[in-house]
Amino acid sequence: MEEVKKKQAISLPEVKEILQKEDPEKLDQIQRWTYDYVTKFTKTDASSAKKAKQRLVKECELTEEEAVELINISPTSLAELRSFTFGWKKLILAENLGKILNIIKEIS
Repeated sequence: MEEVKKKQAISLPEVKEILQKEDPEKLDQIQRWTYDYVTKFTKTDASSAKKAKQRLVKECELTEEEAVELINISPTSLAELRSFTFGWKKLILAENLGKILNIIKEIS
């Protein structure tokens, strides 16, 4: 694997895409465990996840990290979504919560 060039929040589908490009024989144990995990638990493809992340940041005023968290968790109801956003200690209007949920549902 290459050296770290920049630090960026990426979703599980994006992790899967990166690891798929590597020779499985060259992955270390943690990378293999990570690949196994993302293969089992990703709910969408990397392209859809990237687009959703961009939309969540632009249209819903979320940080990239918040958008990635929601993509990875893929909440299915407003109550579930609120339980995650409550911990961010910032006010998110009901209108934005609905928009966030719709974007997440489009990729799930």
